[in-house]
Amino acid sequence: MAELPSRTRVRDVELMRALAHPLRSALLNYLMAVGPRTASECAAAVDSTASNCSWHLRQLGNWGLVERAEATDGRERPWRATQVGLDFGDLDGDLAVRTAQLAAVGTSVATDRELAERFVDTVDELTPEWQRVATFNTYSLRLSPDELAALNAAIDALVRPYVTTIRTDAPPEARTVHGSWKSFPRIEADGTFSS
Repeated sequence: MAELPSRTRVRDVELMRALAHPLRSALLNYLMAVGPRTASECAAAVDSTASNCSWHLRQLGNWGLVERAEATDGRERPWRATQVGLDFGDLDGDLAVRTAQLAAVGTSVATDRELAERFVDTVDELTPEWQRVATFNTYSLRLSPDELAALNAAIDALVRPYVTTIRTDAPPEARTVHGSWKSFPRIEADGTFSS
């Protein structure tokens, strides 16, 4: 198998702050999920206006995260994501960088929650086949930091070939699916680590 494209490594604090903006994050997430779309199509998907989406898409374009694609119908040119994912790296010791990283990650977590809630709200509109294969599994794992790093890498290697903007051999019945894997030490309500 050919090497798959890597995620874009984000180290610029200003870019992290830009990606913490919920609409920008939603637009980038949407374009990475479904491919090229116009500002009007984006607006319908992210519950905004075409003019607002257009402005934020231009801002993402200034960062090199999206670009204009060729129009297929000669009208409005769509936008497309220029990468297949983002990597904010290890949490930085510098407070400004760390704060920006956590803000961007927080926006990503909120997007995951919103997509899950939309699924729950509309599950009855899906075919039984799609209802049956959707899953919300949670696990409590006992791992060392090295084991968790290895597990995360194994999951990424398993999932990456199916990423929408990478996959070229999807069967006709394939649809865009939101998948998410989070792994972190469990912290109890009193702020202590679970043991």
